Amino acid sequence: MAEILFFILLGAFLFLGYYSSKKVNTESSYLLADRKTSLFPLVATLVMTEFNTSTLIAFSGFGYVVGVWGLTLPLVFLIGLGFYTFTVSRKWKKLNGYSVSEVFKERYGDGFGKLVSILLIFAMMGFSATYVKSLTILFTGIVPLLGQFWLSLILVSLVVLIVIRGGLVSIIQTDIYSFLLALIIIPSIFYFSFSQTDRGWIALVEDFPVETAENLPLKFVVSLIIITMFTYISAPWYGQKIFSAKDDKTAFYGVGISSILVFLLYSFPILAVAYMKVNQLKGYPIEQMIPYIIQNYFPEWLKAFGLVFLFLTSATTLAGVWSAMTTMLIGDFARDVKSTDKKSSIQFTLFFAFLSWLFSILFVDSILNKLILANIPIFGISFALLAGFYWKKASRNAAYISTGVGFFWGVACYFNYGDEGQYTWYWSIYGVPLIFISGILFSYLYPNSKSEQEKVDLFLEKLN
Repeated sequence: MAEILFFILLGAFLFLGYYSSKKVNTESSYLLADRKTSLFPLVATLVMTEFNTSTLIAFSGFGYVVGVWGLTLPLVFLIGLGFYTFTVSRKWKKLNGYSVSEVFKERYGDGFGKLVSILLIFAMMGFSATYVKSLTILFTGIVPLLGQFWLSLILVSLVVLIVIRGGLVSIIQTDIYSFLLALIIIPSIFYFSFSQTDRGWIALVEDFPVETAENLPLKFVVSLIIITMFTYISAPWYGQKIFSAKDDKTAFYGVGISSILVFLLYSFPILAVAYMKVNQLKGYPIEQMIPYIIQNYFPEWLKAFGLVFLFLTSATTLAGVWSAMTTMLIGDFARDVKSTDKKSSIQFTLFFAFLSWLFSILFVDSILNKLILANIPIFGISFALLAGFYWKKASRNAAYISTGVGFFWGVACYFNYGDEGQYTWYWSIYGVPLIFISGILFSYLYPNSKSEQEKVDLFLEKLN
């Protein structure tokens, strides 16, 4: 019964995605939702953009290993998105561009803007590949007869069908439904796992002694917080949603509320999986425990909604990344996004969907490690962005130098220390000072010319 209801619900979402696309006739509507998104839809789409199966698998798995200490991981988003809220949310909306690379283009010149576009598209390909991989892993236990090759292809094709005609409009509409489902399914995942034991909360103390926290070092958590703070401010998939907001006040409150909700929505699954260890579920893959809870503990009528939710969670995140890449490619390398024809946007979206599927098959093994690694190109542009918004003396040469320093430092840390050597600690704790010191130093050594500075002053006036 649950499987039949699952396909009925999935068919309903396919229809809704098609229906919401009827009024989407221009590239601006397809990529930016006509910049009319109000607070509730914005919160829904921001939350569901961030709530994805890659992070769900990675974070909830730590619940099995370290118990309550795993709740330090969602702090990454509470603090990281909180930093975004107060530093750049209003700035992005006041810029009101087509993609985040536009700020670098206007502030530092066309060459640097294109460089940033290439770096960001490269990073987003890494993200989208991990999202496809995690979605495939979740559904492997649900559809065991299909191999990962064909299952991942089918799942990507279904995502494409939901959003391909309506672009960001369909994505936001689907996000609203999946957000409402999240408010039901995520607490239910915890409740039904918790209800399997009669020992209550004390079990988390008894079964997870203090020393288990060593399996999730504080250094690792702190490094993830720093990385999130200085990468999300440039995140194209977030910037595009902010550009779709109706005004800067909506953008500010939208991100702020989202940071709290994302923290809560990741916390429940961590505790749920912790109780799977309390319940002595052994010999079962940790990454399959969320679908296990849904399939074995949920009542039959709720099970289908849970499975649809898992699919939609990745569907709109994936589609949002594809849309951000398409916007950047068209705006920076093809033509302006004001075109009345959305055909090229659809073609580029299909192209990125295919690459995401292919890369997930060829390159993604450890989801969390690859997800973090994909942040290296974004981390390097943190000085160029923040200084571009707040410091008029930041120069074009300094933007190039600081970005290069950030990129090569991240790569060097990875190859020198690796995952086992906690490279994220060295990358983040020393990377931020290196990027900003080099940016400040070269801004004074190689300042902007008079004509360049005049353009900077005009740019900053736009943001005030």
